[in-house]
Amino acid sequence: MQSDVPWRSLFRQYYCDLGRYIEHYAVLKAAWDQLKAFLQQRCPRMIASLKEGAKEEELDVIESQIGCKLPDDYRCSYRIHNGQKLVVPGLMGSMALSNHYRSEDLLDVETAAGGFQQRKGMRHCLPLTFCFHTGLSQYLSLEKTEGRQLSDIFYHCPDQMAQDPSAIDMFITGSSFSEWFTSYVNNVVKGEYPIIRDQIFRYVHDKQCVARTGDITVSVSTSFLPELSSVHPPHFFFTYRIRIEMCSDALPEEACQLDSRYWKITNASGNIEEVRGPGVVGEFPVMTPGKVHEYASCTTFSTTWEYMEGHYTFHRLANKEEVFHVVIPRFHMVCPPFRESVVRSGSTNDSSRLNDDDSDGDYPDDYEEGLGGINMAAAEGRHCPRHI
Repeated sequence: MQSDVPWRSLFRQYYCDLGRYIEHYAVLKAAWDQLKAFLQQRCPRMIASLKEGAKEEELDVIESQIGCKLPDDYRCSYRIHNGQKLVVPGLMGSMALSNHYRSEDLLDVETAAGGFQQRKGMRHCLPLTFCFHTGLSQYLSLEKTEGRQLSDIFYHCPDQMAQDPSAIDMFITGSSFSEWFTSYVNNVVKGEYPIIRDQIFRYVHDKQCVARTGDITVSVSTSFLPELSSVHPPHFFFTYRIRIEMCSDALPEEACQLDSRYWKITNASGNIEEVRGPGVVGEFPVMTPGKVHEYASCTTFSTTWEYMEGHYTFHRLANKEEVFHVVIPRFHMVCPPFRESVVRSGSTNDSSRLNDDDSDGDYPDDYEEGLGGINMAAAEGRHCPRHI
């Protein structure tokens, strides 16, 4: 602060510059400050990718260029930081499986304007994020049209069963820029998302999703992958990350090895599938006091939610005849809210679809992919397929 300038003059200066954002500035500035403090400690290389704030006249030029007004909360945030440079990892989170990688950059306003959509089915939509590897973006709706509400934020999802290319379904991720950004930052700074290899991974962990059997604790976190999902046909793709830990004060003779897994999978139609198999992702981890083993796997299903539960079978290293089960806690995977294309629905109804009553009830496929085997350097230079 300029100490030699009277506070009234400073207030007048800031108010003239940022007064139109008085409803949003304090919340968004606090969110940016919290995020940068966190990144400085946990993901320092992301700090260098942040751009300085845009000027007011630069945002006015963008509005003239695209022919739409930018929401005040979006403008306010971009006055603080004009997105980030196009780098990996992206500020808005990453996700990886052995042959699939996603990392979303927060686009600067000039780059976003270059991707402004005018085509039928995506009219007046501004990209907020972009992933080099999948081509995935989250979009901000700048007008109430084609079944979207003003300021909706969503992943677009082409209707693969429609003949009309303008039939675009939407997975909704926010109802305004401020709500979308601050909720993401809140999850990051509160440690809701794990930091893996200096990147923010968007796994969600339910704190109740933990089970302890003797000296072994199992916890699960999950993430929805919109780029591998569709509403039509109903195909919802989730990855889940499992952490197995033996407490450090366990006796050495309690050391054991995982032999097999058992899953009971229940979908929204009440259909149940049971899956048994050796090891986890081709591994048979040995657990000793203080040891942690983590792996990632994935599942697809055709109803809007499902839950999984089960157990691992272990044997003691000191006595192979001593076999026991370790509980895997029940964890739920729920498709985010979505809206059908108005081309399919034949109306401009703006209500979100939270349930899919037309699910055909097919059983999910059970994939196993090892998190430990990811080659991030290779993934950063590869275009990933749309389907695994």
